[in-house]
Amino acid sequence: MDKNRVIIFDTTLRDGEQSPGASMNLEEKVKIAQVLEEMGVDVIEAGFPIASNGDFEAVQAVARVAKNATIAGLARATKGDIERCAEAVRPAPNHRIHTFLSTSPLHMKYKLQMEPEKVLEKVRDSVAYARSLVDDVEWSAEDGSRTEHDFLCRCVEAAIDAGARTINIPDTVGYAVPDEYAALIAMLVNRVPNIDKAILSVHCHNDLGLAVANSLAAVGAGARQIECTVNGLGERAGNAAMEEIVMAMRTRPDLLPYHTGVKTEHITRASRLVSAVTGFVVQPNKAIVGKNAFAHESGIHQDGVLKCAQTYEIMTPESVGLTRSNLVMGKHSGRAAFKDKLRQLGYELGDNAVEDAFLRFKDLADRKKDIFDEDIVALVDEAVYRDNDRVRFRALEVLCGTKHNPPKAELELEVDGALKSVQATGDGPVDAIFNAIKALVPHDVRLQLFQVHAVTQGTDAQAEVTVRLEEEGKTVNGQGADTDTMVASARAYVNALNKLLVKRQKTAPGALSA
Repeated sequence: MDKNRVIIFDTTLRDGEQSPGASMNLEEKVKIAQVLEEMGVDVIEAGFPIASNGDFEAVQAVARVAKNATIAGLARATKGDIERCAEAVRPAPNHRIHTFLSTSPLHMKYKLQMEPEKVLEKVRDSVAYARSLVDDVEWSAEDGSRTEHDFLCRCVEAAIDAGARTINIPDTVGYAVPDEYAALIAMLVNRVPNIDKAILSVHCHNDLGLAVANSLAAVGAGARQIECTVNGLGERAGNAAMEEIVMAMRTRPDLLPYHTGVKTEHITRASRLVSAVTGFVVQPNKAIVGKNAFAHESGIHQDGVLKCAQTYEIMTPESVGLTRSNLVMGKHSGRAAFKDKLRQLGYELGDNAVEDAFLRFKDLADRKKDIFDEDIVALVDEAVYRDNDRVRFRALEVLCGTKHNPPKAELELEVDGALKSVQATGDGPVDAIFNAIKALVPHDVRLQLFQVHAVTQGTDAQAEVTVRLEEEGKTVNGQGADTDTMVASARAYVNALNKLLVKRQKTAPGALSA
């Protein structure tokens, strides 16, 4: 192996999905996995198979479509977890069991309620059993950054002896700082006698905003795998952001002489897809993928960029797949031009999906003079998974304002093939729309999130709406886009409702690994 090659282990589908409200259905996981593989991600952690039948099926579905990436599943240090994980990842040409056990004094005492020697024995047994089922096993020392060094060395040595090819040292609670974390990795390199038989991996959480810095510091100390997520998604404050790690290495090879197999031109597409699926909008000033990452408002900055882009841009927008919006698409554009635009934007859709997207594009072009790339991205992302929906939006009329109190919504939906309509009122136009949907498709949910943002500038911009619904502990996100904010709101709620109708139980047994 190239000594400066860093393996990118993406856990968006597993740790990223643990963000409250960020659950993904099977089709969405498969789509994200396919984009990650096209990017050149080395390892895709597809989920936690023992958590539920739905999670098992999603991991298995990802494994079936994988071609080059290694597909990993998470498993606790128990036979049941490990067997279920092995079964889920088996269809992939390259597959891995990622098993873990807590090693810090705090976790051993209060979480595991086990003595260190029992923990050490369980490390050996669980890794050996996983190794008997698959060739590629990764072992993680949960809360590794707060583990006593002597005991951590013993656990790592035992895991490697038992057959682990990768050893992961997580900063589970985001407590470490770069110098400290790098010293921990260097200590393992110097003290564990069989460390040369495994790849050292790191998994950093962002509780102190240091996840990326800690990950890069660890690479400098000898780690050669980084576990990360798209947009930094993850529990609490999230994980190390994959796009920041990859672009830091690409931009600063003078101080970070390492490289990955990631095709950085796919970064923006992956970021947009994950944001659309989870409903987690990327903050405008987010590094690499934020809306303002390549924007310049200051006159001094604008003048400098016009004279030489490198005065204020340390990387090009094109290097992360950001295409400059242009206005060449309009109501006179044909299918061939539209399909070519989809290819430019990184979409490879089937004929039915292309036709559906094209019809929506033509409808949008009739209502909106200028069609931006972002408009096309929004309508494709909003429509791509609607083929099997039980509930379909058909028509909406809303009466609101000072002369219409209370606001009234007249809604038409297709429910299981039957056309239904109803009138409803509410405290506001959106409330009236949502009450109408509840009248046509009775259900009892809690609205956790209603979020609106404009896709582009201008008063005719498409509104992109995100709705999050919660029912008996299960959460789903729905998205809708339209130049009419009320229509977008209805589409978003209907999208979330369809997901809720097929949502499987997803209650993970016990705490998950970081």
